[in-house]
Amino acid sequence: MRIGLIHVSQETNDFNPLPTYLRDYEAFAIHLGQEVVEKSGGLGQVGGHLAAVAESGIPVETVGIIRANAVAGGRIDTQSRQYFLDVIEKGLRAAGKLDGLHLQLHGACSAEGLDDVEGEQAALCRRVLGPDVPIMLGLDHHANVTQLMVGSVDAIVGHRTQPHDTFDTGVIGMRLLMRIVQEKLKPVIAMRKIPLVTHQEKFLTAHGPMKAWFDHARDMEKDPRVLQAAPFPMQPWLDVEEGGWTAVVVTNGDKALAEKLADELADHAWSLRDAFMEREAMGIDEAVRTADAEPKGVVVLSDTGDTVFGGSAGDSNLLLEAMLRLKIRGPALIPMIAPGVVATLWEAGEGATVTLPVGGETASRFFKPLTVTGTVKRLRQGGFTIPSYQRSEIDMGRTAVFEVGPVTLLVSELRGVAGNLPEVYRVHGLEPTEFKIAVVKTASNFQYFAPISSRVVRADTSGPGQSDVFTLPWQRLPRPIYPLETFADRNAPRTSPAR
Repeated sequence: MRIGLIHVSQETNDFNPLPTYLRDYEAFAIHLGQEVVEKSGGLGQVGGHLAAVAESGIPVETVGIIRANAVAGGRIDTQSRQYFLDVIEKGLRAAGKLDGLHLQLHGACSAEGLDDVEGEQAALCRRVLGPDVPIMLGLDHHANVTQLMVGSVDAIVGHRTQPHDTFDTGVIGMRLLMRIVQEKLKPVIAMRKIPLVTHQEKFLTAHGPMKAWFDHARDMEKDPRVLQAAPFPMQPWLDVEEGGWTAVVVTNGDKALAEKLADELADHAWSLRDAFMEREAMGIDEAVRTADAEPKGVVVLSDTGDTVFGGSAGDSNLLLEAMLRLKIRGPALIPMIAPGVVATLWEAGEGATVTLPVGGETASRFFKPLTVTGTVKRLRQGGFTIPSYQRSEIDMGRTAVFEVGPVTLLVSELRGVAGNLPEVYRVHGLEPTEFKIAVVKTASNFQYFAPISSRVVRADTSGPGQSDVFTLPWQRLPRPIYPLETFADRNAPRTSPAR
């Protein structure tokens, strides 16, 4: 059995004005051909694919095409979009006869002038492979599933948990693809769009309404006729014409059952719409005081509006301003993505005292520069490795450790993973357990700090990833959509303002 493997992933935040370029993928290394297999490290969806092959005992040749991912950000530029199309087409045509394709995408990627990048990529794969080669599409569960995606593939799987278990998604996708090939299954897909765009604070699947919805999908899969039931709560910063949550059900040849269960899964999410909108985050000053008063460290202080893992620019200074104004005891760690600041600090050199404006370098719609004075503690350049992360090779460009009173800033040129992993600080000579507060640029991926943290405090900050979906500058999202409008009928006609 010969199975092609493609992994290309980026999550778009339409309120981050900075495009995502090929260099943002290169920061995590782009692997082509058999490098996809050889350099996987057994991690992520690619690692899950290989593990499923190994456990099966089936003689499978994995034909690597490309593996590339970038941290979430603004829309990808035209050059990157065309690069991936060219590599995918060339790779598939050179691959020879394939028995199936494992296509691992994110599902919420848009480009300059194109909303549905992954639909375009899936459709290209179908054109090259023809109608008879099964295509398994693995998606992040924050994907925006489109008609073009569904019409281009044979089956769809999504992450089953938040925080994401990407390895698990690779395993279940490859297991199902091997069944389709070996058992000659006849998968059919039913999808239902749900007119919802909720904030991020109820996205964790371990409790609350999201757990109830995802548990419902797992219950559906107990029926042997059901190959997959996948809820897709679209990430809330994608301003696209086909936007909204999705319920997807895949059955073995039973279209009526798939349609019935997709309706059931969509109706369940719709019934929980008010529960999904409940808020937990504190106001900025309250969050900062709460974190500083906690008797034990490390307190994870979530900068929800500047969630780099949700595509924000990483240049918020709102928590920094509050910490300095409120004269916290600290000490505190804050990451910031600001190439201009890095350039100034590098010019000044280690040991220099520097006064300069920080913040608002990219997302100037949300943040204004704040002038601070501090000391350049360390400068660093070059990539590094974090073996426990799904993409172990990371390059954040030039970086600077900049101490401003009780706050230590880690400022980087490139996005990388911001400061969302403790190991990033250790690479720069900082031990996170020696700090009282660690600001993370994510609203839900706290798992990396969990072994050393005493508490998580969410701050209700503004920014491209803010929980306040009402005041975001929507232009393309189909309307009506809850909660921007309130209405009772899930199937109410929807139109796009962009048309």
